[in-house]
Amino acid sequence: MQGRAADGARKSLPRVVAQPQIRPGKTLLEICIDSVESAAASERGGADRVELCAGLPEGGTTPSAGMIAAVRKKIEIGVHVMVRPRGGDFCYSADEFGVMQRDILIAKQLGANGVVFGLLNMDGTVDKDRMRQLIDMARPLKVTCHRAFDMSCDLEHALEDLVVVGADRILTSGSKRSAVDAMPTLKNLVQQSQGRISVMVCGELSTANVKAVLGYSNATEVHAGLGTTVTSSMKFRNQKIEMGTLTNSEYQHMVVKESSVRELRAAIDSL
Repeated sequence: MQGRAADGARKSLPRVVAQPQIRPGKTLLEICIDSVESAAASERGGADRVELCAGLPEGGTTPSAGMIAAVRKKIEIGVHVMVRPRGGDFCYSADEFGVMQRDILIAKQLGANGVVFGLLNMDGTVDKDRMRQLIDMARPLKVTCHRAFDMSCDLEHALEDLVVVGADRILTSGSKRSAVDAMPTLKNLVQQSQGRISVMVCGELSTANVKAVLGYSNATEVHAGLGTTVTSSMKFRNQKIEMGTLTNSEYQHMVVKESSVRELRAAIDSL
């Protein structure tokens, strides 16, 4: 009996996957994905890491355990898992916080390299107490504070709070839709960070603008979506009804293409 109990305890321990090594001086490229197909394309295209989500039209929510396991099995680059129990704001109830705790443990058990989450207080400041609890629970995984940061009331103050609680990285578009419109803010955040926390830039980045954003801001990490609309292979189409709230979404979905990642990778590396 004791032997069986010990075996069970070992099986329940979180699976710790080594962090992929990034060449010093290389600008890191993370691709936001929601499928195994997009994960594989991102790796082939030269991405260093993926951020795995569900619910991308809502800005990203927690993916299923099945999806995490399938992506982890498919690719060798880093997999950072979104931990967000719903769309909307980032001020969570006690029940929602409990869901986030469980999702972090599941991500660890399934071999994620990192987790991505953010919590705010009602006044728009960083919820330091609960952020610290989740960060401690997530270790040794890396922790990114997602764009809850951009929704905070004061970016400079939020950055300092995230340094204090021990986050490894901030994902930000400088509180603008496009990083191009926030380059001075992004530059200030990189300067303020002083290497204490990484600043990963995002916001409609493409081959046409990524060099300008990186050159101006001095950021060394890039996050991009690069989703392309793919038409459904269904021959029969029922046009009388829609399953979701997005118009004409039943017979199309978004995927990341290897060529798009490869082109962005080349643009970044040419800087």
